[in-house]
Amino acid sequence: MATPPIAHSRAGTLARMALPAVVVGVGCALTLLGLSYLAELLQHVLWDRLPSWIGFTGSAWWWILAVLTLSGVAVGLVLWKLPSGPDPATEALVGPPLPVKVLPGILLAAVFTLAGGASLGPENPITAATIAVTVAAGARLIPAVPGVAWMGMAVAGTVGAMFGTPVAAALLLSETNAGADAPPLWDRLFAPLVAAAAGAITMVVIASPSFALDLPDYAMRPIDLLSGMVIATIGAAVGLVAVYAFPHVHRLFHRVRQPVARLALGGFVLGVLGVIGGMITLFKGLAEMRELIGAGYPAGHLLLVVVVKVAALLVAATAGFVGGRIFPAVFVGVALGLLVCEVVPGVPVPLAVACGVLGLTLAVTQQGWLSLFMAVTVVTDLDLVPLLCLALLPSWLLVTGRPQMLIEERP
Repeated sequence: MATPPIAHSRAGTLARMALPAVVVGVGCALTLLGLSYLAELLQHVLWDRLPSWIGFTGSAWWWILAVLTLSGVAVGLVLWKLPSGPDPATEALVGPPLPVKVLPGILLAAVFTLAGGASLGPENPITAATIAVTVAAGARLIPAVPGVAWMGMAVAGTVGAMFGTPVAAALLLSETNAGADAPPLWDRLFAPLVAAAAGAITMVVIASPSFALDLPDYAMRPIDLLSGMVIATIGAAVGLVAVYAFPHVHRLFHRVRQPVARLALGGFVLGVLGVIGGMITLFKGLAEMRELIGAGYPAGHLLLVVVVKVAALLVAATAGFVGGRIFPAVFVGVALGLLVCEVVPGVPVPLAVACGVLGLTLAVTQQGWLSLFMAVTVVTDLDLVPLLCLALLPSWLLVTGRPQMLIEERP
């Protein structure tokens, strides 16, 4: 039977998007690498080299307080003096394209945020930057391709680069509402998957990112299904506490309208929290959660870490620091899982950690597939996947219909 001409046309359209998608994916990965390199370089100077040169350790309480306060001042100056887009608390992971002119301010503020120790990740500002550049360049170079297609490639390329695999991008995009007249799912995913794969390969070749924790092997037991549901639901409940507190903390900080003063206050509060919780509660949480696994903290200390990190995430995200909320949520999930294991020693560590991450990420993002992916990425034990799919269900019932960790801008 001959293939209908419309099929050839559709296949040709998809094929022509492959090369632009590769370019987008590689560009997203290089942008993420550049931002990460600058932030890590400044972080090393602030927390290692400068204290060592002067003659003290970067974990000194007064240094934690000083650096976080001054990083707040630096972010505030950027937001005050440079075009930098809307309030970061109003921005989701994926939003409408921003004007390219605001990107230098956003990225510079993100570097100061990440290097200074605020509890936020790079995902929101880097995604905003890649979307803005890709949509603007695509409209100029290939105007026949709609902006939403360029936006999908930018999101996929960035997420693929961030996690070192295109799977997360496919799962994230599969949850978006494409409308009643949208083409089939795999047609919509074709170019984004190419971009995600190109971004992931670029990142793996250059930086080899990994979220995996060094955990013991897991052997499934019938009781673990109930345990997993309970832990994931507790994680979701903890996340919802932060979600419901979010607008109140935002309102409190934004009583101080001047951005430098507001960010300095936010940085000072973050410094106090850092002194209370220790260095492990600073930064985005990726390296810190590996440290947490080997630290052997007792239950009381782990509870302190959970409370301080949730508070630090709320302060950083509402005061105006520029960053994303997924990375610190994953850290809190890991800490919560370890806390459960200390309180109930019979619970397997991989199960508790995966379900803690699942519940926290679900409450913060309201993205089921992404939350499941994050849990599997952290634990990397495929035997847990069927259990996690079921453990997610009661957590989703708790989370669905709830507000997002986001401030809705009034018209």
